[in-house]
Amino acid sequence: MNEKTPEHQEITVFVAGATGYIGGRLVPRLLEAGHAVKAMVRAPQKLENRPWAGHPKLTIIRGDILDENSVRSAVQGCQAAYYLIHSMNPEVEDFAQTDRKAARNMIIAAEQAGLQQIIYLGGLGENDQGLSHHLQSRSEVGAILQQGKVPVTILRAAMIIGSGSASFEILRYLVDRLPVMITPRWLNTPCQPIGVRNVLQYLIGCLLNPATIGATFDIGQPEVTNYHNLMKVYAEEAGLPRRWIIPVPVLTPRLSSYWIHLVTPVPASIARPLAEGLSNPVICQENRLAKLIPQDLFNERQSIRLALERMRQQQVETSWTDSGIIHPAEWSIPGDPHWAGGSLFEDSRRVVINAVPEDIWPAVKSIGGESGYYYADWLWEIRGLMDRICGGVGLCRGRRSSEELFPGDAVDFWRVIDVKKPDFLMLSAEMKLPGEAVLSFRLKALENGQTELQQIARFLPKGLFGILYWYAVMPFHHYVFNGMLRGIVNAADKNIVTGPERFLPEQTG
Repeated sequence: MNEKTPEHQEITVFVAGATGYIGGRLVPRLLEAGHAVKAMVRAPQKLENRPWAGHPKLTIIRGDILDENSVRSAVQGCQAAYYLIHSMNPEVEDFAQTDRKAARNMIIAAEQAGLQQIIYLGGLGENDQGLSHHLQSRSEVGAILQQGKVPVTILRAAMIIGSGSASFEILRYLVDRLPVMITPRWLNTPCQPIGVRNVLQYLIGCLLNPATIGATFDIGQPEVTNYHNLMKVYAEEAGLPRRWIIPVPVLTPRLSSYWIHLVTPVPASIARPLAEGLSNPVICQENRLAKLIPQDLFNERQSIRLALERMRQQQVETSWTDSGIIHPAEWSIPGDPHWAGGSLFEDSRRVVINAVPEDIWPAVKSIGGESGYYYADWLWEIRGLMDRICGGVGLCRGRRSSEELFPGDAVDFWRVIDVKKPDFLMLSAEMKLPGEAVLSFRLKALENGQTELQQIARFLPKGLFGILYWYAVMPFHHYVFNGMLRGIVNAADKNIVTGPERFLPEQTG
């Protein structure tokens, strides 16, 4: 075993879960520390536009943790690995079974590659306290990883407070939107949260640190608190009036998840396991790591304050929404004459603007979130509410940042498929639909310093209901889409030369 610490050596590190909330923040910090990083992701395009994506020591690998061969190949040449995978995914019916398979693939690959250490971020909570299904799964993953020959360092954390984390978003939206809250009894359950900056420092400090290899540590802020107090502190830090919180015994985790779904951006499928976990006491049983890796541990007030500052400054590095899947949409390529999959509907409109693409791009890339859709936002809000009631994501997710946009980012009930500055943006619909839909914007430079802004909506219906849906919303397109084009131009403070008008996209392929 190499006894050197990271301060004295630069190694190659494998990161599983690099597009997740913690992984997306850990990778650039590992690179800053001088380490080479191999990040295995299912959708490489989600990382390719990150500010650190072009780092010479970063290798982005397309792979799936559930595919043993791809994991074995990706881990080769590494000395250590971070395992940051949790399959709490609404598209996975049994996330616990998925987690088991992924963890077994990791230990097989780690042994064959001769890794010196696996670092796993798990959850706090004791098995004899009737843990929720989610916390049981996280504990079980740690136990599976420990069955392998490669020593495992396990960090057990409760709620992570940071801009963009799912738990913090639930807290934020509940307190922001509800001056009076009817809440479950678990609001008084003891917990020991931790700031995301402290988590990252612990993760990096454990890397090939002889004192941490093969050990399990509980990490959290110094004081024990509860969720009732967290809400009170958040309201104070956010400058909100006092919130009236009324705990009642009738709100089960299932009912709580539906309430969270309606009030916050977090869907019920994710909110339920989180709500179930909140009923378990999650406090540190020991604090050894605080002595091995000294740092200033933030209390809940400091962590909440820092998270709010990041949000106000539009510096949210990662968000819980980043974990969404980018579904392939080959059928959506504008003007593709070779697609032959059945009915395909299209609405294409354009305007010519007296400006260059670089002048219009800021307005295009800022669509959604606080900027809205530049026209008839009340109609978009109604559509978002309908989607939320039907179990969809609605408009609550907003945007991670209004200043930048990366593939994989959530934009309300859309997800970014592709973005190429300063001339192309494609969004895939994630609202409840009887089919698949994309909305794209293309900026085409013309002569005399003018630009053609193209807006193309495409819809692939599923069955007769999908076809009927398209014809039902068609009357609104002229009103909404034309208004959106004018709104984008107005937001850019430019003038329209011609349009809006319908057009036929150029054939490609």
